[in-house]
Amino acid sequence: MKVLSVNTGKPRLVPAGNLSVQTAIFKSPVQGRVTVRVHNMDGDQQADLTVHGGPHKAVYLYPSEHYGFWSEELPGTELPYGMFGENLTTLGMDEETVRIGDRYRIGSATLQVTQPRMPCYKLGIRFDRPDIVKRFWHSGRSGIYFSVVQEGELAAGDSIETVASAPDSVTVAQVVRLARGGETEETLHRALRAPLFGGWKEELESRWYHARNLS
Repeated sequence: MKVLSVNTGKPRLVPAGNLSVQTAIFKSPVQGRVTVRVHNMDGDQQADLTVHGGPHKAVYLYPSEHYGFWSEELPGTELPYGMFGENLTTLGMDEETVRIGDRYRIGSATLQVTQPRMPCYKLGIRFDRPDIVKRFWHSGRSGIYFSVVQEGELAAGDSIETVASAPDSVTVAQVVRLARGGETEETLHRALRAPLFGGWKEELESRWYHARNLS
């Protein structure tokens, strides 16, 4: 497992229909080592802290393997690394194998898996097509958010080493499937015991409660 690209971006004002929207989803690869801090990476910033950033969304990773899927889904669309707003484009890890609570060392930083990504309308702005939000969600290719356990520096080319695994937890992909009405009740209970952040537990409990009452 390794980092292929480190991507950062600052908020900018971009057109969205008849409006202008502040967003930091436009991220570009950077060279050299980058310091990872508790709330984000140097050179990176979030425009709307009510839904982006913070200690449980400090670093966003997107597997490079997904780029092949999107190239087929969106023929003719340029897809440079960082296109999905990710800080780290990586090789060798994905949502099906990474579990909530797993810890990884990249360079001198240690990161912990906290949640999948729930896409917002700004992804549609980045791609200049609003349908990408629904397509992204239904693809199951959510990417992975991390908190920063230990601040440090990392760079493209760094290996990703497993520091601690959470075998009794759930994978990031299972959380997404639970939110879409899949998986089992036993998986739900494991998700509720996991260090899962960002309102996901409340969302999962509510969805399953309504599903049981309707059945």
